[in-house]
Amino acid sequence: MPPVYPTPWKLLPSLATAMLFRRQRSFHKDASTAVNLLQPPLEVRGKEHIPASGPFLLTLNHYGRPGFMAWWLVFSLSATLPVEVHWVMTGAWIFPGKWYETLVGRLTAWLFRQIARVYDFTNMTPIAPFSNEVEGRARSVRRALEHARQVPLPVIGLAPEGRNHPGAVLGPLPPGVGRFIAKLAPHCKVILPAGIFELDTHPCLQFGAPYRLEWPASLSGAALDTHIGQIVMRAIAAQLPESLRGEYR
Repeated sequence: MPPVYPTPWKLLPSLATAMLFRRQRSFHKDASTAVNLLQPPLEVRGKEHIPASGPFLLTLNHYGRPGFMAWWLVFSLSATLPVEVHWVMTGAWIFPGKWYETLVGRLTAWLFRQIARVYDFTNMTPIAPFSNEVEGRARSVRRALEHARQVPLPVIGLAPEGRNHPGAVLGPLPPGVGRFIAKLAPHCKVILPAGIFELDTHPCLQFGAPYRLEWPASLSGAALDTHIGQIVMRAIAAQLPESLRGEYR
């Protein structure tokens, strides 16, 4: 049977209090509390590749299935790394065509803003075709870049796909993600690739060797976007079972 992931109810009172009184919390500590609930425990491979400190950009697959909620991605990574991660997280849950689309979208947009404030994350406005709010995405990019510039040793976490794909297989990147990573590269000197997946009875997290992102000076626009996207996604794919690598085999 696949692993079972308990809801970390014990975190909710402290999180609600922080939201109410506008306090900040350590996501590293809260993620560790959640991951300690896992039975069987999280298996971590490639620990020797984890840098002792920033600056670096953490990239991972957007793994998901019924019963495995997206927060276990960030819990697993943040509990394992020795530093606080500034996550670029979704700005809302989107359910296109559902009768509850507007209600859930507004409620989760408010909730995720509060969570981002408590943990000092960046909310990313949902991507096209789920949202056409170009200015909202531009603000999100500026917020992440501002964090990268102002923090002495930034560690930024990003799942480039931005959403789950069928069968938890790696899928194509939304337009602009490669260029966004290129803007982060001067501030996050190396990229740490990670893959999260499930074995028969337990969740598994694997890190690869950090690398520096380079590209030809002649590339720009869509060509740069595609080139960097391919580099980043192939590095993530190398941390996954072959069945989950999709087009990046």
